[in-house]
Amino acid sequence: MALKHLTFAFLAASLAFFTTTAPVWAEPLKIVGFGDSLMAGYGLNPGESFPEKLEKALRNNGHDVVITNAGVSGDTSSGGLSRLDWSVPDGTQLVILELGANDMLRGIDPALVEQNLDKMLARLKERKIPVLLAGMVAAPNLGHAYGEQFGTIYPKLAEKYGVTLYPFFLDGVAGDPKLLLEDGMHPTAEGIDRMVAKALPTVEKAIAGK
Repeated sequence: MALKHLTFAFLAASLAFFTTTAPVWAEPLKIVGFGDSLMAGYGLNPGESFPEKLEKALRNNGHDVVITNAGVSGDTSSGGLSRLDWSVPDGTQLVILELGANDMLRGIDPALVEQNLDKMLARLKERKIPVLLAGMVAAPNLGHAYGEQFGTIYPKLAEKYGVTLYPFFLDGVAGDPKLLLEDGMHPTAEGIDRMVAKALPTVEKAIAGK
């Protein structure tokens, strides 16, 4: 009997030791890149889209992340609003929100774009999902008044909802034919590399502050 009690005590102590010392494996940070063709990777090969290259860059910097590409080519802010709830699943820990370029190219009233983005940010805030808001600027041919009104949308909403702002998603790429496809609008794979390199510090800031 004494031997049986001793064996049981040893097993219990061993179990307690391994329970308290075994590592706890944290799950990767779940990010959703939510946007239009600039997010989807229009005209690019598999592995070359912004979410895919950003995930690789973050992992190289020691961040355990998984980024889902929820970009839809041709999407406007109205389209994004209509699909937001099912495109961003529960458990998402950061959304990179990039919409408005197609609205701008169609000359849609900036007030409507702002209204749609505002509703998306409100829904995500209600769900307690942090957001990195990726801004856009208007093409010069749309005129000064339109450009000025459109340009205020993103800083205004970022301040209103206290989210991280990346002012211009195409920073370093727009206007550079070497980094754009033949259409002059969508980035090449090299263009995506430039976008990721420029956006990376802001994304890391958003991750740290979530």
